[in-house]
Amino acid sequence: MSEGLLAAYEAQLPAFEGLREAAVAHTARLIAEAGLNLHHVTGRVKKRLSLEDKLRRKPGRYPTLGDVTDLVAVRVITYFESDVGLVSRLLEEHHTLDWDNSIDKSKMHDPDRFGYMGVHYVVQVTPETPDLGAYAGLKFEVQIRSILQHAWAEIEHDLGYKNREAIPREVQRRFYRLAGLLEMADEEFMALHRLSRDYAATLPQRVREAPDSVFIDAASMTHLLALPPVRDLDAEVARELNVPLLTGWNDPERPQRLAKLLHYVGVHSVGALHKELRRHQREVVCLASLVMPALQVAWTPAGGARPGTSVVHYALLRACMNPALNPHEIVALLDLSGVLSSEQLVQAVQDAYTQTCPPQAGVSGPPEDEARAPAASGPDLTGD
Repeated sequence: MSEGLLAAYEAQLPAFEGLREAAVAHTARLIAEAGLNLHHVTGRVKKRLSLEDKLRRKPGRYPTLGDVTDLVAVRVITYFESDVGLVSRLLEEHHTLDWDNSIDKSKMHDPDRFGYMGVHYVVQVTPETPDLGAYAGLKFEVQIRSILQHAWAEIEHDLGYKNREAIPREVQRRFYRLAGLLEMADEEFMALHRLSRDYAATLPQRVREAPDSVFIDAASMTHLLALPPVRDLDAEVARELNVPLLTGWNDPERPQRLAKLLHYVGVHSVGALHKELRRHQREVVCLASLVMPALQVAWTPAGGARPGTSVVHYALLRACMNPALNPHEIVALLDLSGVLSSEQLVQAVQDAYTQTCPPQAGVSGPPEDEARAPAASGPDLTGD
């Protein structure tokens, strides 16, 4: 019997490999269209040696090759356990499932259950299955796990502990504790995800109504780049230089760098940033109009002024006005290494500042929420 099944497997292997590729692409498309952000989607075809071992361990269980439901498998790894359920519902909505061979292992609620597993569905391909009609009559398994469930499964498999009877009694308790810790970690990651999502959703209202209470971070900085006064001052700098403002510039790390830069010069809240930019509007534009032409090699390849350029030049202005700030730290935060040396950048800013932007009465005071500046570890931009 086994030899006949193995011969059938060899004959249909090209079809299994084709189904694997099509099933991975189809599953990834379903997930993308649903707007889910997952870790990855992969697929595999069971190797001949693995099939031989399965048939040997379970003699008589598989009368036909079609009864082996995991010859083709797709694995979906999510970041959060909650997304396992979302992917499961997608499969239920778009596929005919072999429920007799499908199992939701996450619903095993025994208090001392062994293991920490996700969902395994067996999809029956029909002529109406989108993208897969050419493989009608075949089946493939879909394994859906969170990234922590996946880590558990891989370690468990590597240790060879498939069930509680395989575990020595002295290590069983540690396995149960580890399973519980992973479940708690999954729940905490989901809670963090919800908090981050809720924080981003409430940002616009909080910035409008209570800007002094909104902390400068990557999320708030991303939001501020599209709003006045940052956007308007960026546009003014671009007009002064006669270059476009690159509103669609793709640099996902820029908001985080700008936030770090503002923290370093003592600005920690949205309200303080708004006040500072309005207070120093003329000086920021003046400094940018002199610094950027002197440092064209650092920004010309971009083709224009990037969003947040006013924030950058405000920070440079603060560094010029505050001898306690280390200019080389400012350069490091701007991530301009490799373009020009730190000394060249510092000298260019110093020359621009001393040329037409000296400190004025009522201008040199610190921001309202500025923390105590760190001790200088190098020369200041004013050269004093």
